[in-house]
Amino acid sequence: MLRLLIPTGSGYTWVENTPPAPFPDEFLWADLFEPTPGEEKAVEALLTVDVPTRDEMREIETSNRLYEENGAVYMTATVGSKLDSPTPESSAITFILANNRLITNRYVDPTPVRRFMAHVERSPAACTSSATLLAGLLEAFVERMADLLEKVQLELDSISLLIFPRQNSASPTNRDLQAMIQKIGVNGDLISKARESLVSFQRLLMYVQQASNVTLSKDQTGRFKSTLRDVQSLSDHASFLGGKIQFLLDAVLGLINLEQNNIIKIFSVVAVMFLPPTLIASIYGMNFHFMPELDKHWGYPMALVAMVASAVIPYLYFRRKGWL
Repeated sequence: MLRLLIPTGSGYTWVENTPPAPFPDEFLWADLFEPTPGEEKAVEALLTVDVPTRDEMREIETSNRLYEENGAVYMTATVGSKLDSPTPESSAITFILANNRLITNRYVDPTPVRRFMAHVERSPAACTSSATLLAGLLEAFVERMADLLEKVQLELDSISLLIFPRQNSASPTNRDLQAMIQKIGVNGDLISKARESLVSFQRLLMYVQQASNVTLSKDQTGRFKSTLRDVQSLSDHASFLGGKIQFLLDAVLGLINLEQNNIIKIFSVVAVMFLPPTLIASIYGMNFHFMPELDKHWGYPMALVAMVASAVIPYLYFRRKGWL
């Protein structure tokens, strides 16, 4: 799909363009979403750019993600998509500044892009230039990352309260601990995707301010610098949350080990308690002819009492020591 942002009498609006239909003269933003080869070639021919393929966008080398060519500036960033779904993803989006126009090439539809595309139709001030559009789009992504980190922090705080209950609350059960591990793992995956995106945006924001083919006004430079500071601050916060996730994971695994040790301790104590009765029963089960108790009426009750006593005495001793 190829959509173009074109001016109207009172602002801007989006129109779909299907090659070989002619392009409007005044469009400011061309958005390629899962483009066909014909749409890519039409944009390349009109703006004299080379739209990267999906495989090229996956390259992680800086030289393949941030570069200038034929007067155009190419910037590819890793963004998170489907972050509110059970299957979040990390994908690449390419931003191209060429001929005073912004071109976005993407194969995902993240929330920040949808929201900003709707925002520019209502706010003509956000569409004064291609650099202004790029600044607003990057700000939308950073705001989304901030919301994601806030959500993860709230979930980690709730997990922390369950692991370390206050006011003598009930300790979590084994099933609770297993559910906590799953929640911690989900949030850990979100944090890793957020950190990957933030690192990508940090490189992009530093590059766009230094690109020789991009002329920025004082206001645009200030917005890019402010967004860069926000990205650096969020990166530090994401690192903090990553450390907290590791701490909570270690705590949950420690509680599981303690519970398993308690179970093993109970089995060990029970085994020790039954050793003396087993010994007594083994002695009187040898069936030797000359055993003093075999011909006595009190022999059998005495053996039973001895076995019970030999089991109860270790139990009382373990309780007194606090091992049970």
